Amino acid sequence: MILPLLLLAAAQAPAPSAHDRARAERVLERAPIIDGHNDLPWGIREHHHAAVESVDLTKDTSKIDPPLQTDLARLKRGRVGGQFWSVWIPATTTGPQAVETTIEQIDIVRRMIGANPTRMALARDAADMARIAKSGRIASLIGVEGGHQIDGRLSVLRQYYNLGVRYMTLTHTKSVGWADASTDTPQANGLTPFGRQVVREMNRLGMLIDVAHVSDATMAAALAESKAPVIASHSNARALADRPRNIPDDLLRAIGAKGGVVMVNAYPAFLSAEWNAWDNRRGAFAKAQGLPGNLYGAQTPAAVKAWEAANPAPRVTAATMADHVEHIAKVAGRASVGIGGDYDGISGTGPEGMGGVDGYPLLFAELARRGWSDSDLAALAQGNVLRVLGQAEAVAKAMAGQRPVDATYP
Repeated sequence: MILPLLLLAAAQAPAPSAHDRARAERVLERAPIIDGHNDLPWGIREHHHAAVESVDLTKDTSKIDPPLQTDLARLKRGRVGGQFWSVWIPATTTGPQAVETTIEQIDIVRRMIGANPTRMALARDAADMARIAKSGRIASLIGVEGGHQIDGRLSVLRQYYNLGVRYMTLTHTKSVGWADASTDTPQANGLTPFGRQVVREMNRLGMLIDVAHVSDATMAAALAESKAPVIASHSNARALADRPRNIPDDLLRAIGAKGGVVMVNAYPAFLSAEWNAWDNRRGAFAKAQGLPGNLYGAQTPAAVKAWEAANPAPRVTAATMADHVEHIAKVAGRASVGIGGDYDGISGTGPEGMGGVDGYPLLFAELARRGWSDSDLAALAQGNVLRVLGQAEAVAKAMAGQRPVDATYP
C-alpha cells in the first residue's frame, strides 16, 4: 500500500509557488548544477554518425532527427554549469576494440568542446570545475561507464586519466570478471584481487570510483577498499523503486558514512515502479507488433501511440524525482546527494516537464517548496560533488609517492 499512497500524496501535493521557483532560480544562478552523467557523446555517435561538427549544439537539438535531450541553450535554461560527459560504449564491446571505441568517444567529447570554445571548457579538477562554471561556460569532465573499457589493463586506466577521464563506473550492465554488475550473474562476488588493484590505482590517480551499475556486493567491496569517497553517478533509491540499479538503504548509509554522493537519475523506470511496469507492458506490445519498444515521444510508432492512448502511463513528475532526493538525503545525509540525470541515455524520456536538461529548475523549485534551505539546494546542485572530487584529489596527493602497478587481468 505504501507506493500507491505516496503516488496519491504526490498527486495531491501543491505545486511550487512563484516564490519557490524564484528562489530556486536564484540559488542555481549562484551555484549552477554539476550533473554527474550525460550520454550525449553516444547519441551523437549512434544517431548522427559521430559527425560532431554537424550537430549544432547552439541550436535546439530537440528539433533534429532523431532528437536529442541536450544542447547549450537548454543547459543554460536548466542552470547546468558543469557536466560529466559519459564516454559509454556497449558492455558487449570488449577487448582491444573496447579501448579503441572509448578513445573515439573521448575524441567526440573533446571535439564537442573544441566546436564551442566560448560555451564549453575541459576541466581536470574541482578547482577547474568551479572556475569554469562561474565563468558561464559548461565545465566538462569525462566519465568512463564500465570496467570493460580498460580491457583488464591498469595502463589503459592511466592513459584515460591523462586524456581527462575523472571517474570510471566499475561495471556497466555485464560483470567483468573482477567486478559484478547489478544486472548480470556474479563472477567476482564483490571484487577480485585485480578489482581491488583497480580501486587502489583509481585512488592513486585521483579518479572517482563510480558504483552506479555494480552489484550490492561489489559496491560494499569498493566502499571497503577505497581510501576516497565514492560516487553513484546516476542512481536512485531502491526503497522507492525496487530495481537492481537502485541502491538499498544500507548501502546508501555506507556511501554517506564514507563521504560519498549519490546522484539522482531522471529515468522514469528508475523513479517509479509503476511506470517501469507500464513500460514493460508497452515494450511487450511493441515487440508483438514487430515494432521497436525504445522509441518515445514524437518517434513513437503509430500502433504503440494508440496503445498508449488506451493505456495511459503512470505520472512521473519533478515531485517523484524529489522523493528520491529526499529519501537519499534522509538515509545518507544531505551532504551525500547530487544530480546525475542520464539524459540522452534514457531514450528521450523523463519526468513531466523534464524531458531534457532544461527541466532541472522544476526539481529545485519542488525541493524549495518542501523547505530545503538555499545552502542545501546549493550543495545538491554542486557543493557535494565538488567536495567529493576534491577529497579524491587529496587522497591522490597523499599517495603521490606510490609507483604505478603494471597489473593486467587474465
